[in-house]
Amino acid sequence: MTERIGVFGGTFDPIHIGHLVAAVNVHYSLHLDRLLLVVANVPWQKEGSRSITPAEDRFAMVAAAVERVQGLEASRLEIDRGGPSYTADTLAAVAAECPGAALFTVVGADVADSLETWERASEVARLSTVVVVNRPGSARTAPLAGWRSVDIEVPNLEVSSTDLRSRAADGRPLDYLVPDSAVQVIRSRGLYAGG
Repeated sequence: MTERIGVFGGTFDPIHIGHLVAAVNVHYSLHLDRLLLVVANVPWQKEGSRSITPAEDRFAMVAAAVERVQGLEASRLEIDRGGPSYTADTLAAVAAECPGAALFTVVGADVADSLETWERASEVARLSTVVVVNRPGSARTAPLAGWRSVDIEVPNLEVSSTDLRSRAADGRPLDYLVPDSAVQVIRSRGLYAGG
């Protein structure tokens, strides 16, 4: 039987309940064997727009958050590869490691309309099925012609990593917004302190 692997890439700065709710719903809905939360080494679409927490710290938060969640795995594939993080490279690496696996690239509805801007987008389309995570009642434009895609509806949780970084910097609580295990990483490493 073909292994079914999801690839959910992100900056995860920090990881929060919105990421996890999307991940567990995709894992369940598509009957995935594994869903990899791939921590971007250098998120090329965000580079230069704001300060990015070091990749090792972001990976530690993701690893702590999914440690006890069946079917979800923290992946440092892009960190270990180094340089800018491109989904095409990540999918090629997973395909080489797991020949014959069915691959699924998880994106938010806001990203689905800009897939053509991705580095080597045609390779992403060739290597995987795009999974578009939608909130209830939200509409999106269909992906580019030639893309295999599926939509998964998840609960509407308005959580922003920008707001969470601000809350952490101000010393406000992150309880129930960020998994406790990830909050412990934030506190123990002094992440987001002072802005």
